[in-house]
Parts: sequence; structure tokens; C-alpha cells
Amino acid sequence: MFGKNAKVDIEFNRAVEQLIKTGGKERILPIVQAGEPVLRQETMPYAGQLSRKTLDKLIDTMHTTMLEAPGVGLAATQIGLGLALAVVEDHVRDDEDDPREIAEFPFHVIINPSYEPIGEETRSFYEGCLSFDGYQAVRKRWLDITARWQDEDGKRHEEHLHGWPARIFQHETDHLSGELYIDKAEIRSLATTENLEDLWAENPVPTEAAEELGFDL
Repeated sequence: MFGKNAKVDIEFNRAVEQLIKTGGKERILPIVQAGEPVLRQETMPYAGQLSRKTLDKLIDTMHTTMLEAPGVGLAATQIGLGLALAVVEDHVRDDEDDPREIAEFPFHVIINPSYEPIGEETRSFYEGCLSFDGYQAVRKRWLDITARWQDEDGKRHEEHLHGWPARIFQHETDHLSGELYIDKAEIRSLATTENLEDLWAENPVPTEAAEELGFDL
């Protein structure tokens, strides 16, 4: 639970209800793009400010919006809400030899998440963001992390994440502290999604892109 003394913030709850309603019957919200201040602000920790009914509707709306985009994660800031909450979900692709180590990552609600690296190994791959639409860039991330979060019931979780699930968790958690992936990306690697698919998609390891575009892995 989020604490016996948790109280619903009536005004905030009403504001979130209004936000959800803007998604219509489909519950699909517009995704905030880079330049909006909400993406650069530290989020408010969740401590039970919403009624359970509103929280469930918010989670459902975020999940629907994420899948429609399509994406594998969506932070509350990306729908204009400065709350420490995100949803994540990804599934195994057809290529078992994909060097990005994509693994099954079932739907999770991650509330008040944090992480810390395990060891010192990193990996650099192209990464995108629904709030920086149309572009991708190479971003170095920890290969293994200890991920910590609360679920929608307030239960605390701690899990060792590896490979692509670890990257997703880092990406969404960083959103909640006002960071975008592009902040620490290799800027010379920045490419339109179209160019990335045409030029560099055959090998997920961006070795050739690094040589041609002039950046270090």
C-alpha cells in the first residue's frame, strides 16, 4: 500500500480525470514533444494522491497510448503529467541472435522507480523516444541494473534487469527526473528514423554508422 496516511488530492485527482477525458472513448492521448517544460521537470513522487479508480484509468490510458504510438514505454511526463509513474512492455522479436539482447518484458506499471548499475559493462545501440519523434541516436546504457519500483498496489519490487529490458527501464526512469535520452547520446549518430532504416538497420550494432558518421562507440 502507499501508506495508511495517504490521502487523495481532490484537485489533482480532478485534473487527472480531465486529462484522461481528453483521450476520448479510445483513451489515446497526444504525446508531448521535446521543448515542453514538463519533460524537463523533476516529477512528483506518487504517494496515493489519486483514487484507485482514477489511477487505474490513468494506467489504462497510458498503456493504450503507448501501444498505439507504438512504443515499449511511456512516462507520465510524456502525456503532460509530472508524476513519477510509467508503463513498460516489450516482447521478443523473431531474431534470436539480436545483439541487443531483447527479452520478454511483460507489462509493468513502475511507480517511483529507480535503478543502479550492476558491474561496469555498457552497451551502445540506437535508441528512440516517442517525445523526440522521427529521430534516433546511439545511446550508451548500463547492461545490467538493479531496478526498484512500486506497482499500482504500492507493493515494492526489486529485480535484476539485463539487456534491452534494462535499457527500457533506464529510459523511462530517466524521463521522470527530467532527462531525455538525447542528452547523453552520440550527437553525430543522430539520424531520421527513415535514414536509420535505410542505412544502418541491417546490423543493430552501430559499428558502420560510427565509422561513417565519425563517432566513437
